[in-house]
Amino acid sequence: MRLADKPETSLTTGEIAREFHISYHHLTKVVQDLVRGGFLQTKHGAGGGITLARSPQSITLGEVVRYLEQRHALVECFRHDGGACHLTPKCRLKAKLFDARNAFFASLDTTTVADCAYPGGTLGRRNK
Repeated sequence: MRLADKPETSLTTGEIAREFHISYHHLTKVVQDLVRGGFLQTKHGAGGGITLARSPQSITLGEVVRYLEQRHALVECFRHDGGACHLTPKCRLKAKLFDARNAFFASLDTTTVADCAYPGGTLGRRNK
């Protein structure tokens, strides 16, 4: 969201961590994951930093959340290996949760990162 405000400007992980008062180490892991997913790109050295790999108008929230949450099943029976749910095959909940998950992602697919651009410089001013 922060990078979408001025996509042509790069920011460092440290700048973003300070501005949003979040863990630098956690943010570094998230940035690396988003680089692997093709959402961000990094440039090392002087003048380096993080930028969006694509235009903010072309990245949907659904795409980002699906990518970041792909390793985490909503419920055990949604795991890739099927889990070890004791309610199968009589469960009536799985279909409802499946529909709800699809509705959640369909909603997120209608919003782009550009729609959620966060204007810079508004956080952390109390520390300056």
